[in-house]
Amino acid sequence: MARVRCDITMSLDGFIAGPSPTLEKPLGEGGERLHEWLYGLESFRRHHGLSGGTTNADSDVLEEAMDGVGASVMGRRMFSGGAGPWDEDPRADGWWGDDPPFHTPVFVVTHHPRETLVKEGGTSFVFVTGGAAAALEQARAAAGDKDVAVAGGASVLQQLLGAGLVDELQFHVAPLFLGGGTRLFGALDRGVVDLECTRVIQSPSVTHLRYRIVK
Repeated sequence: MARVRCDITMSLDGFIAGPSPTLEKPLGEGGERLHEWLYGLESFRRHHGLSGGTTNADSDVLEEAMDGVGASVMGRRMFSGGAGPWDEDPRADGWWGDDPPFHTPVFVVTHHPRETLVKEGGTSFVFVTGGAAAALEQARAAAGDKDVAVAGGASVLQQLLGAGLVDELQFHVAPLFLGGGTRLFGALDRGVVDLECTRVIQSPSVTHLRYRIVK
C-alpha cells in the first residue's frame, strides 16, 4: 500500500537548520554540517548526476528512502527560501538548477499562486495555495500506487502530522549540536502522534531511526 513518509536529517538536539538562515546559507549557521553524511554516498551522487561514491549501509538507507517515491510535498521556504510574491523572490525557480534530483512531481505549499514549473529529468513543481493537506491530496493522485515523500520543512511536516496524514517517519540523526535554529517539532502538540520504532541503523556518521505512526 502506498505510504506518506518523511525522511529528514536533524541534529542531536533536534534542529533541522541552524540559526540565522539567509539566501546564501539557507540551512543557517552550521546547518550544512547536518548533511555531510550524504555527500560522498554513491546513491546521493547518482541521483544528482554524479559518478563514484561510497557504497555502505548509509548509502543503502538513502537509496531505500528515494526508491518508490511517486511525488513529493514541500513548503515554500524549502523550495526557494522566499516568502512573498514570486516576482520578488531571487530564487523563484528553486535551489536545484535545471535538473533537480526529484524526477517526479513536487507539490509546493505557498500563499502565492503561479503556473507549474517544469524542469528536466521528470521534475515538475506544482504550486498549491490550499494548504499542506490539499498539496498532499494532489501528490497522492499524482503518485498513484507509489509513496508520497514529505520533503519538509518543519511547518509542513507538523501540519500533516497533526492532521494524522503521515504513515512513517525516518530521522537521520547527525552527531552534532547546533544549539539553535529550526526545530523539527517545535510547534507540534504533545500527544498528537503515537510512534512505534521499527528499525535502528547506526554508522559513525549518522544514526537512522525509523518509526511507524500508530493510527
